[in-house]
Amino acid sequence: MENSGISLLVITGGMGAGKTSVLAEASDLLAMRRTPHAAIDVDALGIGFLPSGASTDEVMYSNLQSVCGNYAAAGVQRFVLARALEDGQQLETCRQAVSATDIIVCRLISSIETMKQRIQVRENGILQQEYFVRATSLDAILDRARLENFAVMNENRSLTDVAVEMLTKAGWISN
Repeated sequence: MENSGISLLVITGGMGAGKTSVLAEASDLLAMRRTPHAAIDVDALGIGFLPSGASTDEVMYSNLQSVCGNYAAAGVQRFVLARALEDGQQLETCRQAVSATDIIVCRLISSIETMKQRIQVRENGILQQEYFVRATSLDAILDRARLENFAVMNENRSLTDVAVEMLTKAGWISN
C-alpha cells in the first residue's frame, strides 16, 4: 500500500459501547453518499485460538494489513475501524496496517450500566460474566489512555445520529 493520503477513522470505546453497530451505520451512511471506504471490525479478524496458545493479536493485525491491502489495491483510501485502543502502540499498529497518513480516533461513550445491558443481550454465552468485568476495566483503561481526538455519546440516541455526529466531527461528511 502506498502512503498517499490514506485516512483512518478508529472507533474506540468500552465493551458494549456500540463500536460495531456505529461502524456498520457509518459505513451505510458513507455508501449512501457513494464515498469509497472500508469498514472493518478489527476484533473479528482475530477470533480463534492458536495451537500454541499464543495471543491472536499478531494474527489479527496481520489479517488487518492483508484486508486493508486488498481494499487499497481496489482504490479505497478511507478506512473505518472498530477497535478498543488500550494504548498508543495499538493505535500505531492500526496505522501501520492501514498505511494511514491521517488518523482520527473517536471514542464512543456509554454508561457502564448501558454497556452491561448491551452485553447481556449480545453475549449470552459462557463468557458473559467475564465480559461484564471487562466492560468496567476496559472503560478505566480507555480513560487513562486518552487516545481519542473527540468523543461521541452513544446512549439514548439513534444509531444514525451517533454515526452522523462521528463522521461530521471527523470531517468525513458535512451535516
